[in-house]
Amino acid sequence: MKIKVSGFLMFFAAFYLFSCSSDKLTRLNTIAELNIGESKEVELTNGEVVNLSILDVSVVRDSVRGAIRDAHVRVSVDGREITIGSGLFYLPVTVGKVQIDCPLIKEYNVSGYYNNYGKLTKDAKIRLWPKNTPLIQPGTFGFPLEQAFLANRSQSQHELAGLGWAENPQNKQDHSYHPTHDFGGAEGMDEVIAATDGLIVSSKDSVLTEYKDLPGDVRPDVVWIVDGRGWYYRYSHLDSVEPDINPGEQVKLGQKIGNMGKQGGSGGWVHLHFGVHYKNPETSMWEVEDAYPYLWEAYVNQYKPAVKAIARPRLAAWTNQEVKLDGSKSVSLAGDITSYEWIFTDGTSAKGPVQKKSYPVAGEYSEILKVTDSKGNVDYDFLYIQVFDREDPSKQIPTIQPAFHPSLDIKAGDPVTFLVRTFGSETGEEVWDFGDGTEKVTVNSGVVERSRQNSMPFAETVHTFSKPGQYIVRVERTNQHGFPAIGHLHVKVN
Repeated sequence: MKIKVSGFLMFFAAFYLFSCSSDKLTRLNTIAELNIGESKEVELTNGEVVNLSILDVSVVRDSVRGAIRDAHVRVSVDGREITIGSGLFYLPVTVGKVQIDCPLIKEYNVSGYYNNYGKLTKDAKIRLWPKNTPLIQPGTFGFPLEQAFLANRSQSQHELAGLGWAENPQNKQDHSYHPTHDFGGAEGMDEVIAATDGLIVSSKDSVLTEYKDLPGDVRPDVVWIVDGRGWYYRYSHLDSVEPDINPGEQVKLGQKIGNMGKQGGSGGWVHLHFGVHYKNPETSMWEVEDAYPYLWEAYVNQYKPAVKAIARPRLAAWTNQEVKLDGSKSVSLAGDITSYEWIFTDGTSAKGPVQKKSYPVAGEYSEILKVTDSKGNVDYDFLYIQVFDREDPSKQIPTIQPAFHPSLDIKAGDPVTFLVRTFGSETGEEVWDFGDGTEKVTVNSGVVERSRQNSMPFAETVHTFSKPGQYIVRVERTNQHGFPAIGHLHVKVN
C-alpha cells in the first residue's frame, strides 16, 4: 500500500471536506436502537415526534447450518402495530406518519463482518423517515452500475455469504452474514459508476495520508470515496480502474470508476462489492449504512420500472426437506400485483406468492418467480436454493454463476454476451437454453481451482435474439456426484 503525502492533496482534501459540510448533505432518517419491550420518543428529521416500541424480534433458521434465512421485527408506532422485515431485500414500509425499516438485529452480530465495526448492543436498529418523503436527498445518490436491477446473482442485506462456492453444511459456527451489497455481473464489461459526488481517498493501492483510518482494506482493486455526508463508499473487486480515479481527485455522481471483476477476496465470482460506511460520532466506531433502500429508490428514479419481481434471498436445505419460497417482496409501481406464479425446475408450477418445495437430489436449483400487475406488466426473478445430501453432507454440490451483458436497452438483433462458471464440479459442461427456440449451446468453464479462482476465466458465448420479448434463459451443469447446478437469467429485448 502506498501513502500519498502531497501537501497540495492534504490541502485539497481539507478544503473539499469543508465545502461538503456547507452543502448540508445529511441523512433523511432518524436511527433508534431499542430492546424488546422498550419504548422511546423519536424525533423525525421534520421535527415531528413519534412513540416507537419494539414488541418482538423473530428469526427463521435453516436446519442445515442453523443460520438466519428470514427475520422480522414487530414494532408499535404511536400505538399502531406492524411487522417489518430486517435486511434480506426488505424495503421500508409506511405506518402512521413514518416510513420505517430495520437494517440490523442483534443476531446478525455473530457475523465476522462485525468484528471491525460497532456491534449492536440492543435487540434491533430502526430507521424512521417522515411519511411520503425521499429516502435519500434527491440528486445526491445514484445506482452504481450500468446494469438492470438484480439482473444477476447477488448477496445483500445480511444474506449469508455463499457465492461462488456453496455453503459448507459442516460449518455451523461461522455465519458470515453480508451486510453490504454484492451485485454479480459480466467480468470486464459491466461498468461501475460513482453513486455520489465525492473525494477519492483511496484507489490503485494508494491512500491519502489523513484517510488511513478507513472502514476496510486498501487494495489495487478497491476504490474508496467519501461524500458530503461523511459517508464512505467502497467499490471492490474491480477488474480495472479508470485512469482519472486517483486519490485526491473529485468524482461526480455517474462518473465511471472502472469495470466489474473478481479481484481481491472475491471468492472467485465476478461482482461489485458496494458498501456504505460512516463513523458513529458517539462511539467513534465505524458502522454500516444499509444502502438497499437508497439503491432501489435511485434505480426507480432513473429507470422507472413498472414492476419488479423479488424472489431472494438464497436458501439452504437438506434433500427431501420442504423449504418456503416467498415472492411477496415484489413491488409494482404502476398498479397492484395480481398474479404470482412459481415455475419450478422440475417442470411443475404453482400460483400464489408463497409456496413450499422439496428436492430429492442435492444440487443448486434456481426457481422462477413471475409476477403480473393490474396494468398487465410482467417481471421475473429467481430464487436459488442450495440443497445438500442429508446422507452424506461431505459431498460437494455445484454452484453456478451465469451473467450477461448488456442487460439494459437490448434490441432485437443485438449481440448479447453470456458468461458462466460452475464451482464444485470436476466433470460436465454448461448447457445454455436461450428460451427462444434456438438450439442449445454447450460451453465449458473447466474445473475451478480455489488457488486460481480469481485468474481463471468464465466460459463465454454470444447470442442474438431475433424478436422482441422477455426471455428466460437457462444454463445448467452436473457434477461428478450427479448433482445439478441450474441458473436462470431474465433478458428483456425491446
